[in-house]
Amino acid sequence: MQDFRKLEVWAKAHALAVDLYRTTRTFPAEEKFGLTSQMRRAAVSISSNIAEGCGRGGAADMGRFLQISIGSACELECQLLLAADLDLLGAADAERLIKGVNRVRRMLIALRSKVAPCS
Repeated sequence: MQDFRKLEVWAKAHALAVDLYRTTRTFPAEEKFGLTSQMRRAAVSISSNIAEGCGRGGAADMGRFLQISIGSACELECQLLLAADLDLLGAADAERLIKGVNRVRRMLIALRSKVAPCS
């Protein structure tokens, strides 16, 4: 079992989720149970699945949870693009968050290839 808090990718994913929560505070109230909730769940899922993978028994489990994190990162990017297209996010916020999610996704892919290359 590995301490997930020591992984740079977990720290980046956690910071991304915090940034997203703060940024979506300005979203309209009618989006509270819609896009805001979806985006927040996807962002939290990235770091949560890294942590869960670290708590599992082996490389195959870790690889599977990293793959789920990658999927959540893709989901979040899609939602960020939608939020920008709907003018819920300003250009600077959208660019910052999309860059952050892409950085995290690249790190996850790299870690997954090292942890479970045959999965």
